[in-house]
Amino acid sequence: MADSIQTTMKGNLVTLSGLVPAVGEQAPNFTALDQTLAPKTLDDFAGKYKLISVVPSLDTGVCDAQTRRFNEAAADFSADVVVLTISMDLPFAQARWCGAAGVDQVVTLSDHKDADFGTQYGILIKELRLLNRSIFILDKDNIIRYREVVSENTSHPDYDAALAACSALLEEA
Repeated sequence: MADSIQTTMKGNLVTLSGLVPAVGEQAPNFTALDQTLAPKTLDDFAGKYKLISVVPSLDTGVCDAQTRRFNEAAADFSADVVVLTISMDLPFAQARWCGAAGVDQVVTLSDHKDADFGTQYGILIKELRLLNRSIFILDKDNIIRYREVVSENTSHPDYDAALAACSALLEEA
């Protein structure tokens, strides 16, 4: 069952936009923009497992490290897996950052226009209009199989647990 989660940013309690979908639930559809400003939804990644890495902004140290870590892992995944990094950064900034960082295995999506992803997944930080650091892993039917909503946004997610969950899901297939 979807639930309300409390998180902090630099130790200060923040308000998330709604309920975060639980493991076992159908992932909400959403619309976000790719680097060319084209709208993307879950349907654009149909038939794939999805590791969704959510960061407040690529231009911060933890977000940078998180995106690089999943970019490295994505190189070892089969073609059945897509890694999406979603932030409120403008698509142009995402493209610039990816080029400068050499990130080429991750699909970056921007939620800046409508905050649809953040609202649908209950992780939009109302006070800052940023996304709460999170990981969602979806199976090919868009059922949430793993979820981590980081309780302190300046902390790293549990990379090992997320990657193990993704590997376990692939082994089930």
